[in-house]
Amino acid sequence: MARGFKLVVAISLLISHFDICFGSTIGVCYGRNADDLPTPDKVAELVKQRKIKYVRIYDSNIQVLKAFANTGIELMIGVPNTDLLPFSQFQTNADTWLKNSVLPYYPATKITYITVGAEVTESPNNASAMVVPAMHNVLTALKKVGLHKRIKVSSTHSLGVLSRSFPPSAGAFNSSHASFLRPMLEFLAENQSPFMINLYPYYAYRDSSNNVTLDYALFQSSSDVIDPNTGLLYTNMFDAQIDSLYFALMSLNFRTIKIMVTETGWPSKGSPKETAATPDNAQTYNTNLIRHVIDDAGTPAKPGQEVDVYIFSLFNENRKPGLDSERNWGLFYPDQTSVYNLDFAGKGGVDTSTSSNHTSSNGTTWCIASSKASELDLQSALDWACGSGNVDCSAIQPSQPCFEPDTLLSHASYAFNSYYHQNGASDVACGFGGAGVTVDKNPSYDNCLYMTTGTGTGTGTNRTTSLGNATAIASPTSSVPKEAFTSIFGCLFIALLAFIFNV
Repeated sequence: MARGFKLVVAISLLISHFDICFGSTIGVCYGRNADDLPTPDKVAELVKQRKIKYVRIYDSNIQVLKAFANTGIELMIGVPNTDLLPFSQFQTNADTWLKNSVLPYYPATKITYITVGAEVTESPNNASAMVVPAMHNVLTALKKVGLHKRIKVSSTHSLGVLSRSFPPSAGAFNSSHASFLRPMLEFLAENQSPFMINLYPYYAYRDSSNNVTLDYALFQSSSDVIDPNTGLLYTNMFDAQIDSLYFALMSLNFRTIKIMVTETGWPSKGSPKETAATPDNAQTYNTNLIRHVIDDAGTPAKPGQEVDVYIFSLFNENRKPGLDSERNWGLFYPDQTSVYNLDFAGKGGVDTSTSSNHTSSNGTTWCIASSKASELDLQSALDWACGSGNVDCSAIQPSQPCFEPDTLLSHASYAFNSYYHQNGASDVACGFGGAGVTVDKNPSYDNCLYMTTGTGTGTGTNRTTSLGNATAIASPTSSVPKEAFTSIFGCLFIALLAFIFNV
């Protein structure tokens, strides 16, 4: 009887915490460098109304912690750079801060992360030497009260922590930060904490528009950037920047550390020379970002890899120094009205089409290989689609329905179309470095049936039995890789056993 009751409780607990086991998340940064913002309790209500479940603040402001109590919203709090010195010098300082600034409000306020320092390598007074000792002291304070497994400790960084970020496979950390980075990475790996990074494709475009296209920065590129070392195809700068970090981590043999994007976004207004800072571009970037993240598409180097992302920022902040764009990253004005429409469920309407043939009279399109593409580009794209792109290419093997005609153009067309429909039938999914084009005429022939979004049709011996691909076909707004399902069931099974047998 006791074991049966425990089983019921275990299942209920697992269901209620299902999102722990699966899915990337979208949060928002709540910066307060302004003198006209609503009170924290009104902010908490706004966040709830907009169904935002994750919020980052940059300190441990008591009024904010109180406001978010009993909301169910998960909070990331911070230890500012100005506090790194006392936190790094004495354990008692970290203990006292936790006792006075965190414990009185936890667990009513769901604090899940503590950032110790922010972009320290960019600060005028480089405080990097104090970060890791401060992180250890905060972790020790959490261990004393038994919260070290519930609240993760890390630190945030700018992309400037890398000396190289292009091509992504050449990503490398700046050697001048080596004395700080290696012990920090060892801390993260040992405690299963994420590497936190602030990524801004906007700045890359603004400062180097001759090398970076606006469409590439906005997730709208109709052509791909190819990494010459790996052959991986990149349709947006966000993925390229994340992969440059993964490669930098791998070069130092840190392969288990996950990446969390603690800031990204796009400004809605800028100075006269900041022509890309517009509400339309901000809406386009953040809408496409949300779709990309919640689809769990991963990156070319890490397909299907979950990544949690925080959009900067909740409000425009009128006291921030610098160009006009610095004060206009907000999703909301201080009066809580929207700067532009944004759907955190990833279903918001942004027209990302770039060609007139993207839709047909019945709304169905297919992606095929361009007859103008070179054989080298077609072969490279085909190899990627059947490999890292997770396309089932069995139908174009000898004796299979789509093998004839035995031409590179025909085989690439079948693979391109499968990838296209498995990934939402967006223009980006038919890029392939310019080798793919969308058409409104069904290219199926004889027994070779080309896939269409939502119907699950398509020729292939394994497609209907592949749980990951079948789910992706059935839901055009969600791409769920097989690795994710393995993670779900593994997570559920292990957690259930642990709960029942007290392992």
